[in-house]
Amino acid sequence: MKRYILHAASLWLVFAALTTNLPANDTRPNVLFIYLDDMNDWISLLDPSSPIKTPNLERLARQGTLFSRAYCMSAACNPSRVATLTGLRPTTSGVYGNKTDWRAALPSRKTIMQQFQTAGYQVFGAGKIFHHHLNGAFHDDASFDAFQPMRKQLYPPEKLNGASKYGSRNTDWGSWPNREEDSIDFGTASYCIDVLKSAQLRRQKAKESGEAVAPFFLACGVFKPHSPFFAPAKYQRDGGLEQMPMPLRNSADWDDLPSGAANLIRSKKWFWDGMQRLDNSRSGVYQEFVEAYAACCRFADAQVGRVLKSLEDTEAAKDTVVILLSDHGFHLGEKDHIEKFALWEKSNHIPLIIVAPGVTTAGSVCEQPVDCSVVYPTLLDLCDLPADPSCDGQSLRPLLQSPDKTWERPALMTYGRGNHAVRNGRWRYISYSDGSAELYDHKTDPNEWKNLANSHHRVHQDAVAELSKWLPRAEAWEAKDLKPKKSR
Repeated sequence: MKRYILHAASLWLVFAALTTNLPANDTRPNVLFIYLDDMNDWISLLDPSSPIKTPNLERLARQGTLFSRAYCMSAACNPSRVATLTGLRPTTSGVYGNKTDWRAALPSRKTIMQQFQTAGYQVFGAGKIFHHHLNGAFHDDASFDAFQPMRKQLYPPEKLNGASKYGSRNTDWGSWPNREEDSIDFGTASYCIDVLKSAQLRRQKAKESGEAVAPFFLACGVFKPHSPFFAPAKYQRDGGLEQMPMPLRNSADWDDLPSGAANLIRSKKWFWDGMQRLDNSRSGVYQEFVEAYAACCRFADAQVGRVLKSLEDTEAAKDTVVILLSDHGFHLGEKDHIEKFALWEKSNHIPLIIVAPGVTTAGSVCEQPVDCSVVYPTLLDLCDLPADPSCDGQSLRPLLQSPDKTWERPALMTYGRGNHAVRNGRWRYISYSDGSAELYDHKTDPNEWKNLANSHHRVHQDAVAELSKWLPRAEAWEAKDLKPKKSR
């Protein structure tokens, strides 16, 4: 069967081809899996005081459970997405970097989509689900029955930010494109809307004919707010703001940071250093950069809203599990850092919402720290698929049923072999491969400005001892990078 289906009319054929030999009493829920890119925690969903309003994410949260302390497993696209979609941490798979050939490292591992295919689900997808490195070479075609690739990025004739020497074409920001319909995520959302409409039509026809209808798994990969920070004009400075407040910074932030922190982000230091030079040469550039990121967040929220509205207009809404998350966070200058690729809170704290009919309570909030190792086993559990004991995480069902229930596992994050962070309700502990460390008390220091790792205070030593227990005892070696194919 042809995997890449681009038109709504063809979707009907895919649905029809995949609904044979099904039990007529199949009552398993559908799944809508919404994957955002680079969405950090400075949004109104997680911070009501934030000027970056995300009303559609908040609307979804009111229908189910919001995890207010959710974390990625790695603050980079490829290792984060591979870990989430395979249920295996980087320390298990060896997938630590954005260039790692993940499928060569895990040739026989079923992705979560393949688990659902095996169970008889129709699996559709669009946009950025896997890392789009090397022109989509990291995409896993076998994970989908039909898939629409992410649209090609359209660029203006010249960089909108006027900074030709700052990075690449992707290191740009401003109002673009002129027509919202020409944007990457508008196309992705439109395809997902077509899938939902086709599913509704198929459902209605099946009722009339008495045929069985296979449940669907729809993966919607929203590219924004990933760079370039382009969003149509109507999303710029939304809400009548004269000027956005800037991210909180501390001029002495790096005074107590260890060698491990400097080593980890050395190759990315140019982002912040270059931004400072730009802002010194033309006042207001940094402000424009932050506002462009905010515009991209609002734009992403709007595209999510379009897909959610389409689901709500169908009968499938009442028996569809919806999960929304980001692959990792993003720094906008906090800790003198721009980008992800770090183990601090801002790089790793993400939105996570789960709506599971009959399981979750509308408007509930869970404050237990969890990481995305839970996604794979939770979806299997919620849809009555066989559990996979090889997963590195556990199902969230207990927290979905009782958000205040004790959850013994803290969140664990990895970026590069030997570098890990552990987060519980109060503390973030970071252990680097060179033996240096950081410890932050989020009860008194939510901005992570005071490193307590070398403190002799008993409370701090106890925190380090407790969190160190959760560091990986064994770590896979780095898998090989994917090599570009040579042109003939």
